[in-house]
Parts: sequence; structure tokens; C-alpha cells
Amino acid sequence: DGQRIVSGSSDKKALVWSANTGEQLHEILGHTDVVSSVAFSPDDQRIVTGSWDKTVRVWSLEGEQLHEIRGHTSWVNSVAFSP
Repeated sequence: DGQRIVSGSSDKKALVWSANTGEQLHEILGHTDVVSSVAFSPDDQRIVTGSWDKTVRVWSLEGEQLHEIRGHTSWVNSVAFSP
């Protein structure tokens, strides 16, 4: 819907922001290393993150972890939902 922005950082967090005001809306915590990639689901109801901790995680918009996906043996550099 274009109302939110999600960012990932070397501080091991992903943050959700208001695209209109720049206000931080939610903090997503759980990764143990750099959050290198972030994306919204096509329905704007979930966020996926990839990290140097070798995991992919799926979150609610409020920051509740829904799934943790393991299997990579090195850093995760890119994530995406199918359209």
C-alpha cells in the first residue's frame, strides 16, 4: 500500500517506518548478525528478512516471528516473496 518502509542493518535489526512521516513504527529483533535483505509480502501483511546469521525469517508487520528458515551454509544476501 506504499504506507510503510522496511530497512535492515548491521545492528542486527529490521525497522518498519511510516513512509509518510518517517516515524519508526516497529522494531524487528531476532537475528544474531547483519540483516542484509528485507522485503514485504505481496499482500503487505508480512516481512521477510535475510541475515548473515544464515537464516531467513518471516515476521508479522508488528515484529512477531512467524517462521525461521535454516539451510544456508553462508550469509543470506537476498530475499523475496513470489508475486
